[in-house]
This record gives sequence, structure tokens and C-alpha cells, in this order.
Amino acid sequence: MAGVGNLGELSPYAARDAAGFIASMNELKQRSGMTFRELEEQAARNGDVLARSTLADVLRRPNLPRPDVLAVFVRACGDGRRVGDWLDARERITEAGPEPLPPAPATAPAPATAPAPAVADVRAEAGDVKPTPLRQQPRRLILFALAFVLAAGLLAGGLWAFLPDESGDPSTPTDGWVTISPARDGDLCLTDGRDRAGAYDSAVAVQLPCAQAPVPRTYLEPAGEGLYRVQWHHPQQGKGCLTVMRAGPVKGMIEPRDDCTGATRFRLEPAPDDAAGFRLRPAHSGQCVGTAARIPAEGAEAVQEPCADTPDQYFVIRTD
Repeated sequence: MAGVGNLGELSPYAARDAAGFIASMNELKQRSGMTFRELEEQAARNGDVLARSTLADVLRRPNLPRPDVLAVFVRACGDGRRVGDWLDARERITEAGPEPLPPAPATAPAPATAPAPAVADVRAEAGDVKPTPLRQQPRRLILFALAFVLAAGLLAGGLWAFLPDESGDPSTPTDGWVTISPARDGDLCLTDGRDRAGAYDSAVAVQLPCAQAPVPRTYLEPAGEGLYRVQWHHPQQGKGCLTVMRAGPVKGMIEPRDDCTGATRFRLEPAPDDAAGFRLRPAHSGQCVGTAARIPAEGAEAVQEPCADTPDQYFVIRTD
């Protein structure tokens, strides 16, 4: 496999719009020195899934990629320590919205031309078929329109129930900026604090009133195989990923670590029908995240413990 180039000089924040962001992603791929097939294989070694045909489509279209695809791609390129930066830059462009379109030209539009050679090269390298001739494109548009109508009908028939409600309380886990609260007390949020015994100098995850805990911001990052990493973004201390402590005076508690590549990955398990929220289950242990107090309480530390049907092990995840 080709060696990874100098990735440190490439800043995702340099892009001002979606097209510029895709150009930065293409440059990241070029600096990695890897082909689409090699990136697919590297993602698999990381425990992620990244189909080369999907990546080829992402890198040839002027649209922002999904956050999970972006995170897997950046890790595969060898820039895993800056996944949070790439996701943050993408989020800024999303929040800024599209730039206004220029006025339409007064003259008649130029006749359609065949796809640029660069597009064909990308699809060929990814193992895709050759670009569809222009004479077949009307049929593709018809199929796309039919698919759109079918999707709209399904949504009208009831699939809207799986979307977030207006309060931002999703019925399924979603990646992006979130708040994590105990299901029994939505006024508390999982944020940074200190263990109440004073046995540890660094921050650990505790439950505090949300109004008193505007930072760090929490980002739910897809980590492959249905797992997630929980990122904390602090304006002074930077980014950290929550990791279950396996030794020391706060064994079993959860601490933000700078090295997100080795951070704990969590599985979000929906609560039973008669309960709200999700269980957070560390992938390495299969246990559950609860609180030292056994009930939601201000200042209570988040801890890894055997799964049980107790209120401290259910959390509501809301988009922020």
C-alpha cells in the first residue's frame, strides 16, 4: 500500500462551500497515496465499511457527504486524529447554507456535452461501469422520478413516525451534535465534572443541570458496525472521546481522551417498549453505562456496570 503523505498541512476549514469541501476531500485522498480499492481495504481494517463505488460517487459530486461516510473516509486516509475537525468544518458549511445562484444568462443555454474525462477516470478506478450514454439518460430520469414518488407515498403512509419530533427527541439514534440526558430527568446532561471522592485530578463524565453545562458540546460519531464514539468538543481543551477507565482510582468511570482512535465504542440499544431512551453499551465489555447513584442525580458519575432494568441505565439522545 502506498504511504500516507503529509496530511497535517491540509485544513478542512479552508473550504467555503460544498464544492470546495469535496475538493479538499479529493486532495486528502491524493495525499494518502491510496486508490479507491486500497481505501476500502483500509477502512475494513479499521472496523469500518467504505464501498469504493460509494466513495467514487461522493468525490465526484458537489454535495456534502454524510457525516458517517466522511468520518470513515478521513480515518481510512490516515487523518483519524482530525475526524472531529472535518466533521466540524462540514457542519459549518451546512449551517451557512448554499450560496445564492448567479443570474440566469440572457442567451440560450449551451448544448449538453458528454461527461468530463475526470468523471470517467474516477468511476473506472472505483470498478464501476462506464458512464451511461446520453441517449439513455431520459430513462434514468424516469426511474429516479418513480423512485421519488414511491418514497413519498411510503412517507405519507406512516414512515414519518421514525423521524425526530419537533422537540428534537429522536426515536432512533442519530449522528451529529447531541445532548445526552438520563431518561428520568431531562434537566440533567452528561458532561464533564470531577469524581465526588476527589480521587482523580482529571475530568470524568458526570450528570449536571443542562443549563449549567453549555460546554463541552457532544458529538455522536458513527464508528462502524452499528457502533458510535462520543466526542466532547471544548473551546479551550479541544476534542476528546469518552473512554471507559479500566484501572486506577476511578476504574469503571468514563473519561475524555485525546486519542479518539483508541476510544471506547458504544452500542446504542433501544429501551424496551415500556421505557424511554437508549442504553449505552461499551463494545469491549457488553455491559451498560449507568450512574454511581443508581438513580439520576446531580453530580453522579457515569460508570460501566452490569446491565439491569434500573432507571440510571436509560438515556435520551436529542439533536442539539
